[in-house]
Amino acid sequence: MESPTSTFALLEQAQAGDREALSRAFEKHQRRLAVLVHFKLSDRARAFAEVDDIVQETLLRAFRDFHRFSYQAPGSFLRWLSAIADHVIVDRVRYQGRERRAGEEIPFRSESNPAGPNPIDTKTPSRLLAQQEAVERLLARLEALPEDYRKVILMAKIEGLSTAEIAGQLGKSREAVALLVYRAVRRFRALSEADA
Repeated sequence: MESPTSTFALLEQAQAGDREALSRAFEKHQRRLAVLVHFKLSDRARAFAEVDDIVQETLLRAFRDFHRFSYQAPGSFLRWLSAIADHVIVDRVRYQGRERRAGEEIPFRSESNPAGPNPIDTKTPSRLLAQQEAVERLLARLEALPEDYRKVILMAKIEGLSTAEIAGQLGKSREAVALLVYRAVRRFRALSEADA
């Protein structure tokens, strides 16, 4: 039996109308999503798009379109959020330099927009700062890894892909991918211990 805070349980509650459960599911995946977004943004896109803004827009769109989500397997929620983030990034890049089109942004709930969603971030500034610092430390460690190690860690530990799925994407055997993931995680842990 899954714990009541597992992603599956939270999403079941959310689909039954529990908005607090959906917020907890978003919160549970927000850090991993921020890491994915960071590495999805090109250097050029980082000049005009903040990771936090992309993540917030992604979560707002996910909130709006949650009725379209269908749980398939462990990791499917993060893959769905990642796909939404891809669209947000493409939209930001596409419309950079152009005037914003009316209705492009999702407005927060306010007196003039009572049906809009509440902001996801209702945490205190100190909690937000601590969360941001944790994400920055994680990103710094990932940036310090060789490209192939970083890639497999993102695929295996952040996106939640299986060894077989990674092998298919990289064109390598499952055994070679398993060894690469093992070495990458070992190097990442060594970097983490050096920072501590």
